[in-house]
Amino acid sequence: MVQPLLDTPIPGMSLTHELGARPWQNPPQYNTVEEVLEYYIPRLSSDEVSGQLLDVLEMGVPVTTIADTMQTAGVMEGKHTLDVGMLVLPALIEIIMLIADTAEIEYESGLEKPDSIRGSLVDKAVRKFKEEQESDEPEVKEEEATEVVEAMKETAQERATGIMGRRA
Repeated sequence: MVQPLLDTPIPGMSLTHELGARPWQNPPQYNTVEEVLEYYIPRLSSDEVSGQLLDVLEMGVPVTTIADTMQTAGVMEGKHTLDVGMLVLPALIEIIMLIADTAEIEYESGLEKPDSIRGSLVDKAVRKFKEEQESDEPEVKEEEATEVVEAMKETAQERATGIMGRRA
């Protein structure tokens, strides 16, 4: 007979760590925007990181996504707080774009307003609406409209003659 495994995590167990056991629950390593920039700039200018950064940019990942991921990781590692990370974000974007420009790499900044929302139902609905507007043929002809009105009248009469309907 196989014994059931009873040593699996129970729901909410991840919330039971001691206060201060996680890096983001402790005071940050860097407190000011200047200190955080002094942490990021040497890392970004190193050959290893800049090479990886350029590879990711060549794959088409927007600069804003990379910078946001970097600052979020810094918060999770306890390097800085979230608010300082948000203040550093524009400088990180500029530094990454400068590195890409000096390497003469084309990149997507992520700061442009997108023309459409990729793959969403809203985008599909807007596209379908525009196609209908561009078509020269009217969607509902007079004959069809008359038929629809007659069908609606018949439905209304059927509803009124049910068990609880009003008598005419």
